[in-house]
Amino acid sequence: MASRANHCVLQGRALLCAAALLCSVPAIGRAAEGEAPNPTAASSFPIASDVRLAGDARQTRFVLDLTRPIQFRAFALADPYRVVVDIPQVSFQLPAGVGTAGRGLVKAFRYGLVMPGGSRIVFDLTGPARIANSYVLEAANGQPPRLVLELEQVDRTTFVQLLAPESRPELKPAIADAKAAVPTEAVSAPKPAAPADSRPLVVIDPGHGGIDNGTQANGAMEKELVLGFGLALRDRIEKTGKYRVVMTRTDDTFIALADRVKVARNASAALFVSIHADALPRREGDAQGATIYTLSDKASDAEAERLAEAENKADAIGGVNLTEEPVEVADILIDLAQRETRTFSNRFARLLMGEMKTTVRMHKHPLKSAGFRVLKAPDVPSVLVELGYVSNKGDLQHLVSENWRNRTVGSMAQAIDAFLAKRLATAGPAH
Repeated sequence: MASRANHCVLQGRALLCAAALLCSVPAIGRAAEGEAPNPTAASSFPIASDVRLAGDARQTRFVLDLTRPIQFRAFALADPYRVVVDIPQVSFQLPAGVGTAGRGLVKAFRYGLVMPGGSRIVFDLTGPARIANSYVLEAANGQPPRLVLELEQVDRTTFVQLLAPESRPELKPAIADAKAAVPTEAVSAPKPAAPADSRPLVVIDPGHGGIDNGTQANGAMEKELVLGFGLALRDRIEKTGKYRVVMTRTDDTFIALADRVKVARNASAALFVSIHADALPRREGDAQGATIYTLSDKASDAEAERLAEAENKADAIGGVNLTEEPVEVADILIDLAQRETRTFSNRFARLLMGEMKTTVRMHKHPLKSAGFRVLKAPDVPSVLVELGYVSNKGDLQHLVSENWRNRTVGSMAQAIDAFLAKRLATAGPAH
């Protein structure tokens, strides 16, 4: 049994390596406001204090006021038309709601932290445009240092020709060439565990972060709610002393979906638990309760499909898509290695539902499946838990309640313990 399991794991890793060769380069998604300033770090980072747009549909200028000059890199992306500006970490102290309305060639823009030490501004364009000029002005004549970006309308052909070769829509890299585009190390990849510590490792993945706020309602942001929950779950599991725990993020940092999966695989995790909170658009009515998702090629219902599509677009926040791949080929390769892992994932999902339903209000259909990218590690049992709906008044009251969180964390910790204890008993002693 152990030999067969090891063979499946090795086969899964080999197949994932083959599938990884199919990867190319990250995209942009849901609008998000900049991260809240951190008072303790404000003095160490440049401050962006004001921003403005000027011009028309032929030429548009963007100006960002700063407390000191910075270096930057600006580039365009196609389908949809966007411009991305990468800058060092900045404390954004801009007026509330800035960027939701655009002008001229800029439909809207968003900004925020994408990794420790790095921020990003992403512009959604009304059509094809080129970066006609970009520069940083030193402070002069009573004006602060400014980052200036000048955009100019062009036709589609010109726009595509100006893109970097790997970003051109008609020049998708071949499988042999795509290897170079695969990141060699996840942003938050943990260091290998010490060989002497053979305790099973659990990866807890609080969704969203940084520039990606997730769902929002009544001043509550998903990224903050799930981070607090994830940290509490980590503490509860570590307190038992039975398991090691790695978090994909422990602060307000953006982590790409592919990198979240790599955290689990690089750490040889025994279980991956992604924590989220859903929201329904007003036109779709109301829903309530927790839901547990496992991976599937096809969503179990329309709501699951909607959620998976929305969550998979989270990488769009980062600016460039590292997980775009030939779906027909990659899915086949990955699925070969995932079959046994899916069995364990489904087993844990049922066990988790049994524990949670005694303490938590569950959705009327609590077990679902959908094509979440973050669940695609072929050799790590994985589930995605939607704790509730921030769009539902009752669920939101629970999500911000410390008492509710403690009870829910307790039920999840019990399920994790029961699942891993059974897997250890089945696997027998390590060789």
